[in-house]
Amino acid sequence: MKILQATAAARLPVVDARRARSVLADYFALTKPRLNFLVVATSAAGFYLGSEPPIDAVRLACAVAGTALVAGGAAVLNQLAERDTDALMRRTRLRPLPDGRVTVAEALALGLTLSAAGLALLAARANPLAAILAIATLILYLIVYTPMKRRTPLSTLAGAVPGALPALIGWTASNDRIAAGGVTLFAIVFLWQIPHFMAISWLYRDDYGRAGFPMLTVIDPEGRKAGRHAVIFAGGLLPIAVLPAWIGISGAAYGAIALVLGCGLLWLAAGFARVRSDASARRLFFGSIVYLPLIWIAMVADKL
Repeated sequence: MKILQATAAARLPVVDARRARSVLADYFALTKPRLNFLVVATSAAGFYLGSEPPIDAVRLACAVAGTALVAGGAAVLNQLAERDTDALMRRTRLRPLPDGRVTVAEALALGLTLSAAGLALLAARANPLAAILAIATLILYLIVYTPMKRRTPLSTLAGAVPGALPALIGWTASNDRIAAGGVTLFAIVFLWQIPHFMAISWLYRDDYGRAGFPMLTVIDPEGRKAGRHAVIFAGGLLPIAVLPAWIGISGAAYGAIALVLGCGLLWLAAGFARVRSDASARRLFFGSIVYLPLIWIAMVADKL
């Protein structure tokens, strides 16, 4: 008996450690790390492009970390609000909240803590204007976009605003003001999101319909409206993405690369609009995933 008790006692720390790792993994998953990686890259690029040399590395790190914390907190609070609809969709039903691995109270505490920490870091180590833009991101994402998703397909446009604000937050954190350059970076990310999300909404249209989200691909099952939106916004992105070369953010080499990449994205969007299929949507999705980091890399590299 004593041997069994000793063996059980020895196993307890192992079990507790495994459970702790599992809980931390669920908390991390709630912050949507893949999406947050895009936020980090976007805000870092915005900061660098808005800076004059030498770059303040500490301020850059604080601005990016603060933006990432706010984005992570917003992701947690968004999933808290949508836990019932997440439970209805195949791609989201195993998330920590609908699957019951994280409680409502835990998610609320995590989301509020991350958001508050990010805002405090931005206000203290970047500037108050960057913190105000981060507050606007939270309000638009949680109070405007999240409820709109259940009511209207216009939610996609509303959601693209907080999705694009990290670029402007990074820019503003580096030079203490909103200027044409920061607005241009915001516009690039805003316009890019629409063809990107039209592809996603087509691929997961059944899931969105099951959850009751009136996406364009749900209310127009043939996908004509989604295809038109993808083409219109990819077409609008083409000249806007070249604009940094004209206003001095980057150079002529970047402008040429942006033109080529923009034509490629527009071609993929047109292909999706012409033949609405999973294959064409998947090509548009992966094309958009490649487009944005290449744009940032080209813009930053041409400023070096």
